[in-house]
Amino acid sequence: MSKSCKGLAMELVKCLSESDCIKIENRSYKDCAGEKSPSIPSECVGLRETYFNCKRGQVDMRARIRGNKGY
Repeated sequence: MSKSCKGLAMELVKCLSESDCIKIENRSYKDCAGEKSPSIPSECVGLRETYFNCKRGQVDMRARIRGNKGY
């Protein structure tokens, strides 16, 4: 179950690396992923929310019994 969010993490990093936040503003991935900036595309925001929900599902006891929904 620890690798169930890995695909989402890679997609998020790929999306953020192509955004203006990383390219033009030269900020870190953590800074760009943590805030709601207009320089981040809406598809990256959706990926971020999905990734955070996936990570939250890893510690939810109900999801641990059924297993986390993978990517």
